[in-house]
Amino acid sequence: MKPSLPGASTDRRTLLRMIGLGAAATVGGSTLAGCSKEAGSKGTATKGDAIREVLPTHRPAELLKADIPGEGPIPQGYLSYPRQLVDAVTEQPGKGGGPIRTMSPWWGPTPPTLGSNSYLAAVNAKLGVEVNPSLQDGTTYADKLNAMLGARDVPDLLMVPNWEVDKVARFSDATKALFEDLTEHLKGDAAAKYPYLAALPTGAWEYSVWGGRLYAVPYPTDGPFAWALFHRKDLLDRAGLAAPTSPEELYELGRKVTDPAKGVWAFGSIFDMVQQFYGCQQTWRKKPGGGLEHKFENPAFKAALEFTAKLFKDGLVHPDTVASKGADEKQLFKAGKILMFQDGLGAWQGLQGEQSKVLPSFNMQPLPVFGVHGGQPVIWGSEKPVFFTFLKKGAGTDRVDELLRVLNWCAAPFGSREFELREYGAEGRHFTRGGDGSPVPSDLGRKELGGQYNFCRPAVKVTSGDTPNYVQDYLGYYRKNITLMEKDLFAGIKLELPANWSKVLQPTDDKIRDILRGRRPISDLDQVTKEFLATGGEEGRAFFAKALADNGR
Repeated sequence: MKPSLPGASTDRRTLLRMIGLGAAATVGGSTLAGCSKEAGSKGTATKGDAIREVLPTHRPAELLKADIPGEGPIPQGYLSYPRQLVDAVTEQPGKGGGPIRTMSPWWGPTPPTLGSNSYLAAVNAKLGVEVNPSLQDGTTYADKLNAMLGARDVPDLLMVPNWEVDKVARFSDATKALFEDLTEHLKGDAAAKYPYLAALPTGAWEYSVWGGRLYAVPYPTDGPFAWALFHRKDLLDRAGLAAPTSPEELYELGRKVTDPAKGVWAFGSIFDMVQQFYGCQQTWRKKPGGGLEHKFENPAFKAALEFTAKLFKDGLVHPDTVASKGADEKQLFKAGKILMFQDGLGAWQGLQGEQSKVLPSFNMQPLPVFGVHGGQPVIWGSEKPVFFTFLKKGAGTDRVDELLRVLNWCAAPFGSREFELREYGAEGRHFTRGGDGSPVPSDLGRKELGGQYNFCRPAVKVTSGDTPNYVQDYLGYYRKNITLMEKDLFAGIKLELPANWSKVLQPTDDKIRDILRGRRPISDLDQVTKEFLATGGEEGRAFFAKALADNGR
């Protein structure tokens, strides 16, 4: 599952907010060069009972009462910034160990490194140990990760995006060879020693188990939905156009706003959201008579494909999207060149805050979710963490404790001085305070702060001066639609996918893309489905069905 990647911006908070949970590809992602699934890898599934046995005991840690309480996977919401902060960590994490090397992905200008970065100096002084971060370009992170794993040379703390983990053949073998087994350090009540790690959601920890052992600290999602269909509400309001409530209204709206002579088209990429409007599952669903049905076998998928292909055929999709797998749709959306596109909800606050400084009337909102012909829509989602942080194997008990103490500091909750320092830097240097008390980044803050210490985090949503209505809008969207989220058939089961299943995903995705863009007829879907099932889809069906049966589902 790849996230929607932020564009180049010097605002660290904007970049972090734009990463979000992001988006699943139409049927899956590509394989990782050099570490792709090998032929003969049949996949494994760790039972839910074995996973639950090694999880930390959850202990909530909330310094401030939320203005809008979180529910289940929905994060806590805060409508103001606290005037008084508290110390959440009273004992310095560092215990005399040597420098800590880290590597993390980053989607923005590279900040100065250790020795020439006052933000790193300020945080390291509080930690009591030298952390030496290496931020690598997020768009090419897979290549760097692949080379590092192949050389078996990993840093003390390695951050891995969830969408890369599933591409590595027999990743559980890599974890045993290269990373520290954290089970005895964190399972059950042992996690109480690191209270802010113990406060991370159990649903996120469940994904951090390989081979029945706990190997990573999760970076939880701040909202489980994979996508939203965003629209420029300010521009539609100005034109006197209401948000659509059916595919027919969506199409007619597209015709009304598309004006190539003015360089304006209705749509960027929206196919994944259209599938959800039509009630199509993300991958598999149970058939009433037993067994599993893949989305390609669901008539709703074909209907969604036909509708979206018509948008392309009738010239309602921006040419950059037609011609490319990855047009810069954020820029097109900000410029008013497209009025609707799908993105992860994590992109919302960053884009809204950034653009409102340029155009105060800018109003980015998700379209209301609607069904088709009286049917029920579904919303794709998961509690899967956005990233995992692994500890280098062989460090010794004392060093592992020191590294976990550092991660615990990084996970300190909103309302603490630790949260503020990690998120904004030092007051008077990296930020000043606005009239409402919230931090406003300085030029130095924008230059020096990256994701250097974002190994894990509490999932909260906080109002900022540039997005005064965001928290209410964001949590309101979730509260309204959370009951529509598709049940994850495999929640709590650790899956390492069969090689043939993984290998067939990208080629099939490319064929579907050709159909959408009119390079192949809609009627080819039947043949594409047959090829998909014959070259890995049926093997996948058997694997997933067995995983469910083994877990009594």
